[in-house]
Amino acid sequence: MIIRKLNINETPPMNLLLLADPSLEHVQEYIQRGECFIAEKENQIIGVYILLRTRPATVELVNIAVDEKEQGLGIGKWLVMDAIKKARSSGYEIIEVGTGNSSIGQLALYQKCGFRITGIDRDYFVKHYPEPIFENGIQCRDMVRLALDL
Repeated sequence: MIIRKLNINETPPMNLLLLADPSLEHVQEYIQRGECFIAEKENQIIGVYILLRTRPATVELVNIAVDEKEQGLGIGKWLVMDAIKKARSSGYEIIEVGTGNSSIGQLALYQKCGFRITGIDRDYFVKHYPEPIFENGIQCRDMVRLALDL
């Protein structure tokens, strides 16, 4: 498996990006402003993440997704660690990520990768998404914010 930056003439893997964020409008907006990286295995895109500069020394991991057939194999952790490495080598001092209160697996993954919870944006998903989102039998209401000092 390799991880590389998406070329300018390539189409972003929207099917994967929409796994992590069901809002086409949100995905299209931040894909224009951020840098998209893809994971490939046997010439198939199996993972994706986007890094978005938010402040002078800060970058946010705004979307990370792994093909459903490839989940549970450690690819998500590899993508997160690659994002951390790229952020560090680009001179950023902080990498941030936000995820839903119902995203139990993602919350565990980010903390295993060194991120610490910095805050909660109450009712973020209720205010910014027209349809309710449910994961693990829990309504996704709040954005849990995490950060890692590089």
